Amino acid sequence: MLTKKYLTPITSVIALIFALFVGAIVIALNGNNPIAAYGALIEGSFSSIPHLASTLSIATPLIFTGLGVAVAFKAGVANIGAEGQLYMGGMAAALIVIYVDAPSIIVIPLALLVAFIVGGLYGAVPAVLKVKTNTNEVVTTLMLNYIAILFTSYLVNYPFKVANAPIGMTETINDAAKLPVLYPGTRFNIGFLLAILAAVLIALMFKHTSFGYEMRIQGESKVFGRYIGINTDKRIVQGMFIGGGLAGVGGAILVLGIQYKFVQSISPGYGFDGLTIALMAAFNAYAVIPISVLFGALRAGSISMELNTGVPSELSNVIQALVILFMAAQSTFTSTLQDRISKLGFRKEQRKLNEKEVQSE
Repeated sequence: MLTKKYLTPITSVIALIFALFVGAIVIALNGNNPIAAYGALIEGSFSSIPHLASTLSIATPLIFTGLGVAVAFKAGVANIGAEGQLYMGGMAAALIVIYVDAPSIIVIPLALLVAFIVGGLYGAVPAVLKVKTNTNEVVTTLMLNYIAILFTSYLVNYPFKVANAPIGMTETINDAAKLPVLYPGTRFNIGFLLAILAAVLIALMFKHTSFGYEMRIQGESKVFGRYIGINTDKRIVQGMFIGGGLAGVGGAILVLGIQYKFVQSISPGYGFDGLTIALMAAFNAYAVIPISVLFGALRAGSISMELNTGVPSELSNVIQALVILFMAAQSTFTSTLQDRISKLGFRKEQRKLNEKEVQSE
């Protein structure tokens, strides 16, 4: 696992540059023009307001999952389960808006709140297992992803499936439950503004509240946290609850603002992308925003790239994987270099002490 100590924005930028460079080599080896391919990708992401709206729409759930992972890591627990938390939150939101007949001012906040609670409770499960039985949270959060995906798939294929639908899905939500659109003709909605607000609140929580301070301190050193009187187990569970809740809201945004229903396999991997985003952001809430927009651009522009240049849209997934690879490599190299420097410094001090002993004799 990458350590927080060696994750910096500079590390992320270097990793991204290397990933894009290797991606360009792969494109060239397949007989395509890398410059044309990347140009088409950028054009499909930012060249017009509708394209930009599509990019920001995709970035919205990514911001929530990235924040969900970042908060948990700040609290000292690895949250690999944002995908499952997104599914559970999205399913809960869908059921609320389908079965609660109320005006927008009531049903939308209620759905978002329920999504946060359900996602948070689902995220808290591996945290409780960690503090009570010392179960590895990487394993439990990863496994709970598939449980959530399969469980929601069952729900939309049997008890809540629309009759004669080609795939598992719920019925379309009412207009009152749809998030207000920010640009007509697109599905760019106020969910993006809620994501920005969430990032600001999380950043302020860690910087200006005793609750956030305790969570951050025990996340950096549980032993030190216990020494100064922090209930570290409680903070771990709370960190995972908040992280899971944020990912759950990301699922609700997909339902209320983009799909307008819960569809089987509603997420193309936003929860796993959130892990990469949080790592690139060095778990900084503000940095999650631009990196999520970058990932949104990769997804939005990849279709245009494939249509205009023939380069497969899956290249965006390759670039994301390469980013993680190069970040891990750089983190390992930095850690090894720091250890070598520390050892050299220790040996230098040891030689000085030996020389002083010889002179005193």
